[in-house]
Amino acid sequence: MEKIKDIWERITYWWHDLAYSEGQKRALLIAGVALLIASSFIVFKGSSKEVISAPVIPIEVSIPEVTVDVAGAVNNPGVYSLPAQSRVIDALRAAGNSVTGSDLSDLNLARVVKDGEQIYVNPTIRSANAKRIIKRVIARGPININRASAKEFDGLVGIGPVIAKRIVEYRRVNGPFMAIEDLQKVSGIGSAKFEEFKSKVSV
Repeated sequence: MEKIKDIWERITYWWHDLAYSEGQKRALLIAGVALLIASSFIVFKGSSKEVISAPVIPIEVSIPEVTVDVAGAVNNPGVYSLPAQSRVIDALRAAGNSVTGSDLSDLNLARVVKDGEQIYVNPTIRSANAKRIIKRVIARGPININRASAKEFDGLVGIGPVIAKRIVEYRRVNGPFMAIEDLQKVSGIGSAKFEEFKSKVSV
């Protein structure tokens, strides 16, 4: 209480010591009171405007796809669109899986497929007099390097069984060849050797 009294006395002394006339002091007092009332009104009234939040616009995220051609011994051969980073096994499933008795040994089922490639499943036949599986090999001009077996590659000039197996393994790991010249990426096949058999192969 004493503190409030002391503050009031100081304000009173300050007010009397102002170098204004009585009329100016009254005008100053009225202006101050009016300003105080207006400020209190604004503070206590607050804002009555409705705050409208910005509309939420859904963002569509497109998943990249690859297109592959699944051919050979599958139930539904054809061209299929798959999510990017799909693997060979996913392509076979899209084509209804391989047919009974087909040979998947030349395919790396865990390999990520490339856009535009062809996945070919080699058909097989069973001998009536034996239990072993024999590949159906039909010689019709140049062999397709993305479908040929190691036995077919072994039949090319300058290609023995060791290099033939390397070709099949390279294809299994890296996917189909884009051009016949890609055979030179296989260890043991130089430009001179490639010239000997290039007319006998195709993609």
